[in-house]
Amino acid sequence: MKSILNQIIASNKQVEQAEKQARIAEINNPATKDSRRNFLRKSAIGGIALGGFMSMSTEDTIAQATSKVNRASKPSELKITDLRYCIVQNVGRTPIIRIDTNQGIYGLGEVRDGADERYALFLKSHLLGQNPCNVEQLFKSIKQFGMHGRQAGGVCGVEMALWDLCGKAYGVPCWQLLGGRYRDKVRLYADTPESNDINEFKEKIKFRTQDQGYTWLKMDVSIGMLRNKEGSVVNNKFWGGGFSQWAGDYHSYANTKHPFTAIQITPKGLDEMAKVVEDVRSVVGYEIPLSTDHYGHFDLNNGIRLGKALDKYRLAWLEDIVPWEYTDQWKTISDALETPCLTGEDIYLKEGFKALIDKRAVDIVHPDLASSGGLLETKRIGDYAEDNGIAMAMHFAGTPVSFMANVHCAAATQNFLALEHHSVDVPWWESLVKTTDGRKLIDKGYAPVPLEAPGLGIELVDEEVKKHLNPKDKSYFAPTPDWNDKRSHDRLWS
Repeated sequence: MKSILNQIIASNKQVEQAEKQARIAEINNPATKDSRRNFLRKSAIGGIALGGFMSMSTEDTIAQATSKVNRASKPSELKITDLRYCIVQNVGRTPIIRIDTNQGIYGLGEVRDGADERYALFLKSHLLGQNPCNVEQLFKSIKQFGMHGRQAGGVCGVEMALWDLCGKAYGVPCWQLLGGRYRDKVRLYADTPESNDINEFKEKIKFRTQDQGYTWLKMDVSIGMLRNKEGSVVNNKFWGGGFSQWAGDYHSYANTKHPFTAIQITPKGLDEMAKVVEDVRSVVGYEIPLSTDHYGHFDLNNGIRLGKALDKYRLAWLEDIVPWEYTDQWKTISDALETPCLTGEDIYLKEGFKALIDKRAVDIVHPDLASSGGLLETKRIGDYAEDNGIAMAMHFAGTPVSFMANVHCAAATQNFLALEHHSVDVPWWESLVKTTDGRKLIDKGYAPVPLEAPGLGIELVDEEVKKHLNPKDKSYFAPTPDWNDKRSHDRLWS
């Protein structure tokens, strides 16, 4: 091999020298046009000509021939040229965004489930012409346009797409850009299946834990299960006898914060709710962590009463008993109960978590990366919690795009416990993407971390995504020129 390459190199040095002299002569010729002269100069300096390739040492030639470097990307010259979207009919509606560049590579991000794609489109005018690899700088310029809950979706979706782009440009996974990884696979937690028949329920739990391989489960323990239990709840008829936490007008039960409903759970109601947990625990056993959520809108006193009724079942956590912003109430609840308390899925930025962490008002923080600020900000939240002896679980309900952003963040954060997977039973969910390194997206209750795949490590499967677009907007990454112009001065200081 070496002798053959040496012969080729020797014979081509003469060709290279002749080409070089001809190029110099043409550059120096007064008749040569400026455009042609510039081209010749650039090709001489930056191009990899055949002669230049052949003049390398044998070792360098072999290295060059086997290199995996993506020469289509020159990160320092990347510029954002467009921001486009499509909306997947998953967990209601979930917009996926794509940020395009002048070099043909792009980044994928996701606006949080149930949020509006316009939260991201609004940011486009602040991004055009910018280098996407300056992730933190761009994040600082747009984070003022996010807020708690779904209103953070645009900022967070853009941040995801920027990290995906940056990883692709430099050829490394996103977790590497966050400082490295603590784990090669990310533990997932899934909903418990539902059934009124105990034997059927046992079979479903067996399938979830043995066949699907999940080692952490979560269930709802809601006053909604008391709907037809006379004498189990006080003041529910005032609200129309309904218990829905997600639908209604401004004056409805769904939109009334917990301290203001005057709903109380009677001893009979507490017994009924505890019995449901006992039944599930008897089937699941005590080796598997069992978390709980969605109790209903009632005050901290009833939250404490319910928590004490459930303490003996050694639950992994009680989630969102009261709204997250009531720090002092959280402190009261946490101090009163043995079961760990958790909140955070609607909190935006580390600043929103600081009071809860500083006062140790919760035992576990629970950011949703699509609301908390994206990959880097969520890692900072986890790191701050870790400094104060508090663990971090991660809330998630969306498509595989945001899922993989969570996986990279979880891999890079030491005090991480488990990541929610809200679409375990959606048969087409995994088919929306393909991994760029051939790994499984989910393997026996864990998400394998892409060890070498650049960026998020996934690409959309166009034909599959198109099958599941929102029926009210079936556009698929169409141009968005209406959002190009910046029309305001948005600096927050004078």
